Amino acid sequence: MNCIALYHVGFENLGAWAAPLEEHGYTITYQHAGTPLTMAQWTDTDLVVVLGGPIGVNDTALYPWLADALAGLKLRLQLQRPTLGVCLGAQLMASALGGTVTTRGAGKEIGWSALELAQDAGPLAPLRGQPVLHWHGDNIALPDGVMATASTPGTPCQAFQVGLHALGVQFHAEFEPAALEQWLTGHAVELHHAGVDLARLRADTARYGDGLVTAGREALRAWLSGF
Repeated sequence: MNCIALYHVGFENLGAWAAPLEEHGYTITYQHAGTPLTMAQWTDTDLVVVLGGPIGVNDTALYPWLADALAGLKLRLQLQRPTLGVCLGAQLMASALGGTVTTRGAGKEIGWSALELAQDAGPLAPLRGQPVLHWHGDNIALPDGVMATASTPGTPCQAFQVGLHALGVQFHAEFEPAALEQWLTGHAVELHHAGVDLARLRADTARYGDGLVTAGREALRAWLSGF
């Protein structure tokens, strides 16, 4: 089986999720989102994972290829093909489904905290009580008929699922602690303007990172086993 991981910045990759994908028999190919997938890739690829990045769903005037990604995602989701979105990827999925994405009123959410999971959290159940890494400044408003399965204060939609084939997570369940310094360097300007305490971010990563790797992999395996 083939998996295309559509990335926006090199260090925001599949991270800890690469291993369970390979365990399930997927051959992973990375492609930069600025080189849009063909419609055949959108429809025929066994699994498409759209990863995070520092731009926004509504930046199509600055990054016209975002419109291609939205069109491809809309078609793929209509066909009920397995699709996974992380952070920006989840926002793009929500938009393709008819939802909206707006700037988070409470400011950026960057750092570690636990999720408030729905009673039926589906494959995300292994994350109950486990602090996860948040790194975003936008909020998802889901379309009618799609329910959030996780939230945090100020972020009412941290995750959503459509059928068995589509899962979007606003947080970074794929994060690998060894990559932290790449994230801190790559997002240095954003972190500075957001006033993030890097010492605390490093300490919380050391405290919670390994637990997230374990729980995040369990969640991914549960989702992959569902279709």
